[in-house]
Formats: sequence, C-alpha cells, structure tokens
Amino acid sequence: MEPLGAVSVFLAICISCLVFLAAWRSTWAKGKLPPGPAPLPILGNALQLKINHLSQTLQELGEKYGPVFTLHFGAERVVVLHGYEAIKEALIDRGEEFVARGRLPLADKFSQGQGILFSNGERWKQLRRFTLTTLRNFGMGKKSIEERIQEEARYLLEKFQDTKGRPFEPTFLLSPASSNIICSIVFGTRYEYNNKKFMTLMNYFDDNFQVFSSPWGQEKHNGSSSEFTIDNLVMCAADLFAAGTETTSSTLRYGFLILLKYPAIQGKVQEEIDRVVGQARPPCMVDRGQMPYTDAVIHEIQRFISLIPLSLPHAVLRDTPFRQYIIPKGTTVFPNLSSVLYDCREFPNPREFDPRHFLHEDGRFRKSDFFMPFSAGKRICAGEGLARMELFLFFTTILQSFTLKPLVHPKDIDLTPQFSSIGNMPQSYQLCALPR
Repeated sequence: MEPLGAVSVFLAICISCLVFLAAWRSTWAKGKLPPGPAPLPILGNALQLKINHLSQTLQELGEKYGPVFTLHFGAERVVVLHGYEAIKEALIDRGEEFVARGRLPLADKFSQGQGILFSNGERWKQLRRFTLTTLRNFGMGKKSIEERIQEEARYLLEKFQDTKGRPFEPTFLLSPASSNIICSIVFGTRYEYNNKKFMTLMNYFDDNFQVFSSPWGQEKHNGSSSEFTIDNLVMCAADLFAAGTETTSSTLRYGFLILLKYPAIQGKVQEEIDRVVGQARPPCMVDRGQMPYTDAVIHEIQRFISLIPLSLPHAVLRDTPFRQYIIPKGTTVFPNLSSVLYDCREFPNPREFDPRHFLHEDGRFRKSDFFMPFSAGKRICAGEGLARMELFLFFTTILQSFTLKPLVHPKDIDLTPQFSSIGNMPQSYQLCALPR
C-alpha cells in the first residue's frame, strides 16, 4: 500500500473512532442510558467480558456500575439488570413493559420468531396460553403426570442397576429420562434408552445446549390473526423438548456431582427418605412436605448452579423510563439471575453449597423470594411445575435405592462449570451407583 493510502486509512479509522466515542458520550451525557464500561468501535465491550465466565464478569460489573448498566455485545447495545430489586421491578412490578423477548442470534435463526420461547406480541400470548392449557389438560400438576414421572423413574432405576456398580457417565441416562416425560405428553408414548433415533435427538439437545452454553385439537384457521400454524406448533413442541430435556437433565447431573463431593449431605437425604418413605414404595409428591431437608437440598442445587444465569433475554418495545434512566426502544435486556441467587443478604456465603440457605433454625423448609432459577414475571418458565416434580421424584427415587460414589476423592471434585455463558454446564464425570 502506498504511504499516502496507508495514512488515509489510518485517518479514516481515527475519525470513525472519534465519531463513535463522541456519539456514545453524548448519549450518556443526556443522562438517558444507564452507565457502563466504555465500548470500542465494532468490538463493543468484548475485550472486557470473560465469555466463558460471563456471569462472574457481570457480577463484577454490577458491583461497579450498580443495579442497571449498559454493555455492548459487539455493535449491539444491551442493558443488564443486577440484583433482586431491579429484576423484580422490571419483570414483576412492570412486567408488561419488559415482556418482549430480546434477540439471541443463534436462537433467532433457528426459531425465526415462532414457538413459545422466542416469539413476541399476540403470537406469544396465544401460544403461551395454548401451551399452558394443553400441559394442564395432559396432567401437569396432577396425579396423572406424577404417575408418568414415577414410571420413568423405574426405568431409570433399571438402567442404574444395569451398571452393576461399574463407573458410568450419567448424561445419556438422565437426558432420556427427562425427555421421555415430554414425549409422553406430546406423543403419548416413551422411548427406550437404546433407541437410535431417540439417542440421536438427545445428542442434538446436548450439543445445542453447549453451543448456546395425541392430536393438538381443532386448529381452525381464523384468518390472518391466527397463530396456530403447523410451523408454530412444531416449534412449540421443539421448545418444550429443548427446555424440558436439557435443563432438567443438566440440573440432575450437576446435582449428583454435588452429592458426590458432599457425601454427608447425600447421607442425610437418604436418612430422610428412609424415615418418611421407607423402602417398600416409591417416593411421591405428597412426601415432599414431610422432607424439608431433601427439599432444601434440591433448592440449593438449583440456586448454587444457577443453570441459566442470565435467563433468556427480554426487550423493551418503546423508550422506557427505568429508575433515573431511559432504556431506548428495541434494547435487549438481560436479567442477571445469578446476582439474585448469589445475593449475600439472603444467602450467607452464597458461593458455598449449604442446604441451610433454605432451612429455618428449627429444620422447617424456608421459602425465599430470591429463588429465581426459572426466571420471574410473565416470561417465567411455562414448565416450572413439571420440572419441580421431575427433580424431586428422580432425585429421591435414585437415592432411595443407590448410594452414589465418586471415582476420585471428594475434595478433588471440581464444581466449577465447564462452560458458563448462556448456561452453566457441569464438568464431565463418572460415578458408581452402589445398591443400598
């Protein structure tokens, strides 16, 4: 390149940077956007974000800039909500203003704005209402779905028994167990764990989560306003499978890893199972009210792992005053759920796994408004009730029959996530399931 040409390119870059920084400073000078670290042209704040430890980075930024701050993911501006008060105000108290789904490029390309997770407006309202009604009609929250989970837990027990105490990797036993509950609702059937097509689907779900860190009834066409198209219904089913399979199975897998590290906690859960349930029958949901320690352990697992630390993105559809700022129309908003689950005012020593976070001094179970692993407000996980049932019944059924043993000394077990971005994925591990 000629010297004059090189100088021209250099000057153009410098002028672009100055214009960008001037516009950025001008916007903040008006007192509209929340504060945040200064972005670079094109790169935004990419160099300041530890992408594989995004939740930790946002925690540090929240402590520096406060409960509402601005970041730039590349060229896209986003606002992060940090702490219980800011998230409650946005998602619950002012839920209608923050109900829109924000952009997530990979998911947007796949879903194209269809289904229940990434749709917006009237489409989302109709599909969410339809999904919740259908799940309830097929037994969510009722005895019938509990019986399906108990049946699947028996199949899972058989697979654990087949290991005969030998080391195994639990992922591809736990994922099919969780997915079969959705299969029984959507298709009216379950699939064997060695079914090749079924296991291929499980592989896809696992891969996708890591990359991201009966007839349905009459669907009469109601003109252009109807959202009950085949594409939308197919995407709804895909959303249910993705959300209902990978999140529950990852929580189970992470939870078993935690119990391997803390065998005394595993032992106390088993003592409570023996006292309340015994060995003559399988656990059922009625037992949960008499098992505060087990309930506390499951809640603490969900709190500690913070599986989806930033929830799924929200957005504002118009210029929205919030606190002393204005969030511009179309801005993506990330609620940092980890900042609530790790709030030291509510959970002393939040980075320590401690079931006492959910227990009163007299041993009774302690509820907490800060428990938000399923997000909060109008976009709270539609399958929360189903997930809670699965976690309780799968955990207690396995621990009723088996003691889980690690292949290494418990002190050497690393609970740090393998990936920590959109989702917190546990380290890969093996365990032995020894009959009790």
